[in-house]
Amino acid sequence: MHGMKHEGLMQGHTTHIQTLKTRFFVCLILTIPVLVLSEIIQNWLQYSLTIPNQHYILLSLATIIYVYGGWPFLTGLIQELKQRQPGMMTLVGTAISVAFFFSTTTVFFSIGSDFFWELVTLIDIMLLGHWLEARSVLGASRAIEELVKVMPTTAHVIIDEQIVDIPAAHLKLGNIVLVRPGEKIPSDGTVIEGESYVDESLLTGESKPIHKKTNDSVIGGAINGDGSLRTYIDKTGEATYLSQVVQLVRKAQESKSHTQDLANRAAALLFYVAIISGILAFAIWGLIGDIQFALTRSVTVLVIACPHALGLAIPLVVALSTSITAKNGILIRDRKAFEDARAIKTVVFDKTGTLTTGQFGVTNIIRFTTEKEVLAYTASVEIHSEHVIAKAIVNYAKAKKVKIPESKYFIALPGKGVQAKIDGTTVYVGSPALLKDLNIQFDDKRIDSLQNAGKTVVFTVIENKLAGAFALADKIRKESRSAVEELKRSGVKVYMLTGDSKKVASAVAKDIGVDEYFAEVLPDQKASKITSIKQQGYRVAMVGDGINDAPALVTADIGIAIGAGTDVAIESADIILVKNNPQDVPKAINFSRRTYSKMVQNLWWAAGYNIFAIPLAAGLFTGFGIVIDPAVGAILMSLSTILVAINSQTLR
Repeated sequence: MHGMKHEGLMQGHTTHIQTLKTRFFVCLILTIPVLVLSEIIQNWLQYSLTIPNQHYILLSLATIIYVYGGWPFLTGLIQELKQRQPGMMTLVGTAISVAFFFSTTTVFFSIGSDFFWELVTLIDIMLLGHWLEARSVLGASRAIEELVKVMPTTAHVIIDEQIVDIPAAHLKLGNIVLVRPGEKIPSDGTVIEGESYVDESLLTGESKPIHKKTNDSVIGGAINGDGSLRTYIDKTGEATYLSQVVQLVRKAQESKSHTQDLANRAAALLFYVAIISGILAFAIWGLIGDIQFALTRSVTVLVIACPHALGLAIPLVVALSTSITAKNGILIRDRKAFEDARAIKTVVFDKTGTLTTGQFGVTNIIRFTTEKEVLAYTASVEIHSEHVIAKAIVNYAKAKKVKIPESKYFIALPGKGVQAKIDGTTVYVGSPALLKDLNIQFDDKRIDSLQNAGKTVVFTVIENKLAGAFALADKIRKESRSAVEELKRSGVKVYMLTGDSKKVASAVAKDIGVDEYFAEVLPDQKASKITSIKQQGYRVAMVGDGINDAPALVTADIGIAIGAGTDVAIESADIILVKNNPQDVPKAINFSRRTYSKMVQNLWWAAGYNIFAIPLAAGLFTGFGIVIDPAVGAILMSLSTILVAINSQTLR
């Protein structure tokens, strides 16, 4: 249901872009005969072309362009006036309406020359601007759909010891389901039989797979490890953990305010200036006694005050910055947020998968025999296991080019470890609980300090003797330190958020150099942590990757999804960093600053010409023999459009 709603939004946005594009091209084609038949253009280019009913043909073509091409602006004008917030649409709507009705009158009464050519080019350029703008905004959010896609589609329900496959959506409270190794858990529940390690990193950000046994609760969407579980379903539908996250995302999205466009503010100002100048010009020249001159002056003011360049000032920069950033692996989903990134004072990083790789790796080995022997024997046993820790040790041994011998009689000891025989020698690999079972005592300060740093320590026992210990942890990305340094240099505070334990968080925070960290934060608390930082008056950017980050990404002023982040995080983010590189965060903020200053410069180029054009158009310098023709106004306008286009290109 929600998916459909969001699909509708997406389709709506695509159709909107399509309609603007069609309107633009239809109007562009119809503009050609209007320009060819316009007297002013003929005078400029010094050619003559007359056809029967020329004025009526011009009027018909202009009417089609005014109604069909001007439709978005005219409806926008009505909306803005209803909300009493005149902006771009009001300015464009007024200019094209004044030009159209004045020009229509000139066809039937001789009150001056028409503005048809001016009207059609204005509509073309404004449509082009809006189409470019709409295209560069990546579209409505599909976060909700993506979240729901994570869920498995079928569930193995146990009825009278028979396994029946049913759609996961049909699960009811009290159903008992079988979750096989490697499968996703179909809904929230409690383990009633079996033991396994469950990977919840996508959902809770906990980097280590969590050991689950009878009476432990499991989350729908989490990935089961190497054991089989029977689970009692205690939550379905809206009540599940994932649905709660969905609700959080939706709420946070709905409550996001939209900062008004710079161009809109400039347009509103110009609208008032133009209206006042137009009325004044008409009143003053009318009093002097030349009504026709008065009318031409005020119309010229209103038409000239709407700069073509203003319609392009922002969209050109947006279109350019979107493509330049995309080439640099920075995708912009919400450009308002991207423009606001320049004002970011605090960046909050999620730890797992963002500052760290989200993958276990061997960080230390403590050995009581040769390194080669410890590695060969441990890897030989672990090669049979699918466990994350086992894979990390095997990969480490392979990287060290150790020859891995063959092992036999492999046995998994759930929750404790594994055992196997290598050439008749019994080898155990497992947790401190395994050592307890084997009655092996150890007293080693090095092992204690590794455990205190929050690392996972795995022991290898060869023929009942402790042969070595492996410390494993989530590996820190090599770019994390420099990213944090760079942000701090540019005056940004850096925080770290994680669902991991205080021990792990403190070790990582110290290593990377963040200002502050929050540990043991549950996903639904992440958003509130962001809110509390915002309440201190900071503009906050959140950088994360997992589904569990989605509410926080949306709550922050700017959500930045990094690299291999799940689709949800990406859909709920404003900025997406394609590469798994935290250094792209300062890069994106820096680029936002440059983009914003280009926009401000463009608005000056676009609207600045009005400082000269409006007084000239109003006939202020008529006494000096300087009267601006609408055509000259148009040349000035084209000039400012060219300047805006050139200035935008300098972003490259």
